[in-house]
Amino acid sequence: MQKDLTHYRRSYEKGSLLETDIPKEPLELFQAWFKLADESSSVEEANAMSISTTGKNMMPKTRIVLLKSYNRDGFVFFTNYESDKGKDIAENPRCCLSFFWPALEKQVIIQGEVTKISKDESDEYFHSRPIGSQLGAHASNQSRVIPSREFLEDKLMEMEKEYKNKEIPLPSYWGGYLVKPLNFEFWQGRSNRLHDRILYSLEGDNWKIERLAP
Repeated sequence: MQKDLTHYRRSYEKGSLLETDIPKEPLELFQAWFKLADESSSVEEANAMSISTTGKNMMPKTRIVLLKSYNRDGFVFFTNYESDKGKDIAENPRCCLSFFWPALEKQVIIQGEVTKISKDESDEYFHSRPIGSQLGAHASNQSRVIPSREFLEDKLMEMEKEYKNKEIPLPSYWGGYLVKPLNFEFWQGRSNRLHDRILYSLEGDNWKIERLAP
């Protein structure tokens, strides 16, 4: 029997987001919020973010990836270029990122344009990963149908033998993407569902700031 979820609700009381308190640059606010999340004992992975993509079939798909760096150029994550998300990005190089930190009652939504980072940058990051993760990138044809868990584990064992005492090369189909933001939306939970929503939209070289109704 389905559980009744209609009574699941809570009041958000942990913060506010007012125009008098925000910077002109959205990256400054993101950095401040990320620092809060990263230093909070109640947030396990502050850099976990959802990414939504849409390919030719126009069917959106959302999954969780890990943010690995960010600066004024944008937000970087790594994946298999032949995965579902990689194929979507090749067909439609735009995506939506979302960070949700329930313990802080904060959310950040970022829409932007996606490009691959350089091979050298991908190679540097790839070789900073644990050996098991490097081998896993070779063993897994991400998003492809496989016959069993054993098939995957056997592939990993093959990779372990093949690259024993050798440097593991960067796969040609694996690397990083840079998401260059076109807008940021910062959401702060408030009481009575009158949440604060501040939208930064890029217009030329400047950021336009607007408040959205919750």
